[in-house]
Amino acid sequence: MNPLEKAGTFQLGDRIVHRMGYGAMQLAGPGVFGPPKDHAGALAVLREAVAAGVDHIDTSDFYGPHVTNRIIREALSPYPDRLTIVTKVGAVRGADASWNPAQGPAELVRAVHDNLRNLGLDAIDVVNLRIMGDIHMPKEGSIEPQFAALAGLREQGLVRHLGLSNATLAQVKEAQSIAPVVCVQNQYNLVQRQDEALLDALAGMGIAYVPFFPLGGFSPLQSETLNHIARRLDATPMQVALAWLLHRSPNILLIPGTSSLGHLRENLGAAELELSAAVLAELDAIGDR
Repeated sequence: MNPLEKAGTFQLGDRIVHRMGYGAMQLAGPGVFGPPKDHAGALAVLREAVAAGVDHIDTSDFYGPHVTNRIIREALSPYPDRLTIVTKVGAVRGADASWNPAQGPAELVRAVHDNLRNLGLDAIDVVNLRIMGDIHMPKEGSIEPQFAALAGLREQGLVRHLGLSNATLAQVKEAQSIAPVVCVQNQYNLVQRQDEALLDALAGMGIAYVPFFPLGGFSPLQSETLNHIARRLDATPMQVALAWLLHRSPNILLIPGTSSLGHLRENLGAAELELSAAVLAELDAIGDR
């Protein structure tokens, strides 16, 4: 059995994917800007991930910008039939590496075409609308013009499925009235759990929930309790944090990112980590504090 099978699978659009995937953000240079320090290493990480059974890769053309998509194409094209590539649109990078909103319908259409060109695809499996909100936290407001523009590209066959990132439940419902939503990508991890109610609601709707920053992102998770548990289980703290997410809800799909082969192997190893009810209770209490 492929080790990733132990974590199970979930429906993403018209595909069934392993719940342990890979996020490509860290393949770009420092600050997700410019080329990687180790181009050959970036190619090796992608190829090993797919060889290990990863069939869900998350990316965006504003990583770099354009860098990660071109590396994915170089490493993996022609793409395996089983591989699902998910991207997001809604921002552009400034020359100073700033992250700037690009939410106009014409900007979103242009961004999808940039992704298609740089990935070397005729159609993208899933495109997420990244709602800018309050940086990494959702903010209420209508997304009808933006999502309708992406729905138009879906009708043209350039996009197979649509999702949202940094979204509220009301925005999910508004989007669903325009076109089906197959996934929501919001910030969520062992410590940051503001999305508990949304996560459970999406599970009831059969929609995948994809936590961004599952390991804390630019500020890695810090917890003495997590460290103690990891030592007891002969695992790394990050493996335990990922395993907790897999246990949290069956609709969670993970996309931990790294540019290191060693960290890639550690992350994928979390799929095999079993957590007892007592350990889960200890980990749950971290978020309560």
